[in-house]
Amino acid sequence: MTEHSWKQAFSAYLQPRILGMSFLGFSAGLPFLLVFSTLSAWLRDAGITLSVIGFFSWVGVTYSIKVVWAPVIDSLKLPFLTHLLGKRRSWMLFAQIGIAAGLMALAELNPQTQIELIAGIAVFIAFCSATQDIVIDAYRIEAVQPEYQAAMAAMYVFGYRVALLASGAGAFYIADFIGWNAAYSAMALLMFIGITTTMLIREPKHQQDAKTKELEHKIEANLGVRNKKGLLARLSIWFSDAVISPFAEFFVRNGKLGLWILSLIALYKMSDITMGVMANPFYLDLGFSKQEIADVSKIFGFFMTIFGASLGGLLVIRYGLMKPLLLGAILVAATNLLFVLLALSEPNLKLLALVVSADNLSGGIATSVFIAYLSSLTNSAYTATQYALFSSLMTLPAKLLGGLSGLIVDGYGYDMFFLYASFTGLPAIILVIHLMRLQDKQEHSIAN
Repeated sequence: MTEHSWKQAFSAYLQPRILGMSFLGFSAGLPFLLVFSTLSAWLRDAGITLSVIGFFSWVGVTYSIKVVWAPVIDSLKLPFLTHLLGKRRSWMLFAQIGIAAGLMALAELNPQTQIELIAGIAVFIAFCSATQDIVIDAYRIEAVQPEYQAAMAAMYVFGYRVALLASGAGAFYIADFIGWNAAYSAMALLMFIGITTTMLIREPKHQQDAKTKELEHKIEANLGVRNKKGLLARLSIWFSDAVISPFAEFFVRNGKLGLWILSLIALYKMSDITMGVMANPFYLDLGFSKQEIADVSKIFGFFMTIFGASLGGLLVIRYGLMKPLLLGAILVAATNLLFVLLALSEPNLKLLALVVSADNLSGGIATSVFIAYLSSLTNSAYTATQYALFSSLMTLPAKLLGGLSGLIVDGYGYDMFFLYASFTGLPAIILVIHLMRLQDKQEHSIAN
């Protein structure tokens, strides 16, 4: 990836497509809390039992399995809409209209008498939201050159965070003054920010090189469905091209390096996610009030995350991908050591603000750089499918390991837990350095 001057790095944020990404980020972030914590608050306020509310957490499974239908979005054309808007914008608009309609439907329901219908619509909204995520990720990757991916990610994070404020605190304020039904009606109207953006942006170019097409033909031939006719044969060819080829293409393109890359994807967020599971219980156990925690996380957490994500975008444009990727991994692991200091100190609000600021700054840098790295790994022929795979792999191992966090805290205390969380970041640092060396060897051999 080409390095650029600082002036070019800063000017990237003035590009219309990069600025527009903040509005798409807002559209992606808005539905998330409305089918999770905000919906849980509404149900509890209506007198629904905690056991029933707990079942609503299963709605989140929809986001974790989006890779299952990503190949459909990559290959299926929507009647009329695809011809009118193009491959990405058509699916984007379809998902956004579904989210808005679902939120408007929720606004008309009563949790005390229509809880089953609310559950069904919540699943529908989550499905449309996950679909929108798939398409926006694909659009973001295809809309600009690789060196601007971190800047796109930073604007996406900014819009997403603003949307979380709107669907969290904003919905609570409306519910408190008017009612929950009015709050969900207002959120449905806010989805028109995403719908309007989709109508205004331009469809990115879609390319499929000759090598990719040749690979699809080889896989079809090996499966014995090449040039065959009939409905079953057509379905088999579609499955081969849309589902098998994206995964095969990744390993054909990267060779043995692909295994190292997938290992890095699985481990890069390990330290960050492992620590995050215990963060809020830790603050409470230290003796900080809910108000103090909220104030610090809202003020310092929000702005430092945005600043960190923006800084990550600048660093990628200025220095390329791998150096900022290494910096992000080091910073995330290092800032976890600050939590050890916090655990061994007397409760101090200024120290809490310092630690939360450092944690969110490093997390913001690492997130935007890592999103740019994942984006660089996709083939434009299979953008949605490959990125959905990467994003699922990014969180799954860390979430599984995070489930052991409580046992470690109970057995050894918070200070040892945060030390452990810091050390879980070491494999990612080592893998980045290893991949940098392997890539340098490849470039050197090509040059000679």
